[in-house]
Amino acid sequence: MLQHDLHWNEADYGWINFAFQSAYALMYTLAGRLVDVVGSRTGFIIGVAVWSIAAMAHAAARGTLGFGVARFCLGAGESINFPAALKAVAEWFPQKERALATGIFNSGTNMGVILGVGIVWIATQLEWQAAFVITGLLGFVWLVLWIRYYRPIDANPSVSAAELEYILEGRGDAVKQTPMRWTTLLRYRQAWPFLLGKFLTDPVWWFYLFWLPGYLHKARGLSVVNSAAWLAIPYLAADFGSVGGGWLSGYLMRRGWSVGRARYAAMGLCAICMPGAIVAVTTGQWVIAISLISLATAAHQGWSANLFTTATDLFPSSVAGSVVGLGGTTGAIGGMLMTLLVGGTLQWTNSYVPIFIWAGLMHPLSWLLYVLILGPEMRPAEIRPDIDSTLSRPLIVTGALTFLAGGAGTALTISHWGYLVQIAGASAAAGGVTTALGIALIGGALFVAGLPRKPGEQSLTSTRVHPASK
Repeated sequence: MLQHDLHWNEADYGWINFAFQSAYALMYTLAGRLVDVVGSRTGFIIGVAVWSIAAMAHAAARGTLGFGVARFCLGAGESINFPAALKAVAEWFPQKERALATGIFNSGTNMGVILGVGIVWIATQLEWQAAFVITGLLGFVWLVLWIRYYRPIDANPSVSAAELEYILEGRGDAVKQTPMRWTTLLRYRQAWPFLLGKFLTDPVWWFYLFWLPGYLHKARGLSVVNSAAWLAIPYLAADFGSVGGGWLSGYLMRRGWSVGRARYAAMGLCAICMPGAIVAVTTGQWVIAISLISLATAAHQGWSANLFTTATDLFPSSVAGSVVGLGGTTGAIGGMLMTLLVGGTLQWTNSYVPIFIWAGLMHPLSWLLYVLILGPEMRPAEIRPDIDSTLSRPLIVTGALTFLAGGAGTALTISHWGYLVQIAGASAAAGGVTTALGIALIGGALFVAGLPRKPGEQSLTSTRVHPASK
């Protein structure tokens, strides 16, 4: 309907998706910082207001450019969601309850995909503009309820002193902190498995979200209508996985397991389920295939609920937004790289098998990186005001190598631009350039993080540290 009314082709549609993804990637880190500075309540007010206005602005678009601008603004507003949501969870829940709370709110993303059928119905019964206007207005309805009811637990008069003490003990926050620099966060090894985990596993979900309908239609021979109906199964499974994965780690903690071992167990169980998708793409049995794909979507969302929660396990909630923001940026960069790789792979091989193999291995690899970097106990960061005062050669070397790799990737992508456009499309090629530039930017940040700072320039002061780090 939009393609007909706004006169765009497949390449234009690719650029429209690129506009959203690039804004989401670029703004995620800034959104996390904003949430840490203004708080989750104000951060969500800003984010949802921008998102709702941008959603309604789609109705005013008269062509590809206008629609792309609206998508860019939508991505910028949406980037605030997860940093603010995770910070709110860290403010309200002790560690043994956080993953379940995260799993519950994260399940809403999958329910939104299913309920999106109703938005399509509105577009067919009225005009397509109505679908965007109504969606944006729903955002404002949510915003009114948020402003009316949400308060940080410390400022909520309905919470008793005993409840407050219980939450604060479970949070283990540092008190009276000023915001921490991004480069200072990179000094803590606890940040690295989270950033790498997002970079490796977020693209897997983007793949299932964007490419699974095409796989069901092209590789499995389902009609467009039937493939849409079958898609409800993996997304419903993802909802159960999100809540179940979050519940599992909390259950283990209530049984006496340490935070780290409980998270490892829940994440490990989800990780070992992911390779089932490799069997799904090779089997000729349709029921087995859709069952294993559903298992993978459920396992990913269970993984995601615990992965997000490790950011608040490893760092105090005062900087949780910044940590989640950095992770969101690396995940979005990985997602843009995935778009180029998937498009190129399908063009070269005309097969989904290599892609499903990749999707099945990223979670076990990420789990292994967590164990190797943090050890079996997953100890939280011990916040030190002097951590920036010394030269870090590993960070400088890693930063320099990463910067060179990103620069080489940028040069290689630009020099082969025509070929990449031919095999994957102009928007995917632009995503490849953006990804390479993002990797170079990360390398530069690592290099700067490794440089020493003068005494007195430290970015975090604290009167109490995380109890688990004592």
